[in-house]
Amino acid sequence: MEIHSIENKLALIQAQEKELQFTTFTNDTALQLGLFIIELAKKEGENIAVAITRGGQRLFYHAMNGTSPDQEHWIKRKSRVVERHYHSSYFMRLYNESKNRSYFETYSVNPEEYAVHGGSFPLTIKHVGVIGTITVSGLSQEEDHQLIVTGIRMLLEQENK
Repeated sequence: MEIHSIENKLALIQAQEKELQFTTFTNDTALQLGLFIIELAKKEGENIAVAITRGGQRLFYHAMNGTSPDQEHWIKRKSRVVERHYHSSYFMRLYNESKNRSYFETYSVNPEEYAVHGGSFPLTIKHVGVIGTITVSGLSQEEDHQLIVTGIRMLLEQENK
């Protein structure tokens, strides 16, 4: 039963990664997306940190009241997973769980530098590929992931109106 559940989650995340793609992604897009994420967290009464990068440049960062410097460390580590694999950090966690293997051993990476926990998502340009990351820290890995998905979906829907 658990494997089936992991397989369903992997399929859902792959569908999200395929669906939630941009036609362009500017610095202003990063600002809008970051502000959407912050507003969503505020509505839920949650305190998070969020970072958005493109091509290695940080375009947006905000740590809400109640967060700590630990969130910055988690953001860097989760983002590295996306930068390396072009999949969300949650996908990579579940993928390795489905194979009953250690992410760190399989990819020979240091857990001090990589965090295979949900909360970082690839920023993808249609017909181009992954150009950056959006990462949230402060909630459970599932909630961090879902906050990103909801924020991207809202922004894309607004752009398509």
